[in-house]
Amino acid sequence: MSDTTIPQDANAESPRRERRRQPLGGIPAGRSTAASMVQDELRRAILAMEIVPGAALVEKELTARFGTSRTPVREALIRLKEEGFVEIFPQAGTFVARIPAEAIPEAVFIRQALECATVELVARIGTPEAVAILDDTIARQRAALERGDQEDFHLADEAFHEALAGLAGYPGIWKIAQAAKSQIDRCRRMTLPVPGRMAMVIREHSSIVDAIRRHDGPAAEVAMRQHLGTLLPDLVVLQDRHPDYFI
Repeated sequence: MSDTTIPQDANAESPRRERRRQPLGGIPAGRSTAASMVQDELRRAILAMEIVPGAALVEKELTARFGTSRTPVREALIRLKEEGFVEIFPQAGTFVARIPAEAIPEAVFIRQALECATVELVARIGTPEAVAILDDTIARQRAALERGDQEDFHLADEAFHEALAGLAGYPGIWKIAQAAKSQIDRCRRMTLPVPGRMAMVIREHSSIVDAIRRHDGPAAEVAMRQHLGTLLPDLVVLQDRHPDYFI
């Protein structure tokens, strides 16, 4: 991409000096944006299991897919490696990281600790307007289930839990939960196609909201703990069915 022409005056820096100016991190702005775009899209595809654990990530194919040069692709892959989603082996290649099964119980525990506290607080201070927001996310899940739209179902599920953090007055809790549950998400996405799974999630969400509607904090906390804990029995089944996806 050619440099943008910059009008010069007596006080302006030279074109050469201007080209050397870089944002924090030392990556030119345009390349940083491209790298972030590739990073975000690859992360989404990995979490959605569109690119499965162990799959090769070939730079040439990725540059064609994203319409960019190799440098932003390489930067994106390095960032994803730092996040734990990619493994880079010199002379061998780059691959989607497998799911660390031993880390899942701890991630579930962290999420339970955060979200059980959140939902108990929402139940104590929850208003009819708050309940209506949660009911809307469940209605969106029901519509997605009827369409067989797993992607929108997942997004509505995320919206449900994010709304709880916001309604509690602590939206930052959701950001912490997201960081803790990144590996959980890949397992959860594998369970959605199981017959009856999405309907079960809707029932669990409805139980949580019913407790909030009654201002029953302890019941809301129990319902949330059970909801988030359902993944642990599934983990054994997933490992048996897809051993190559886990380490």
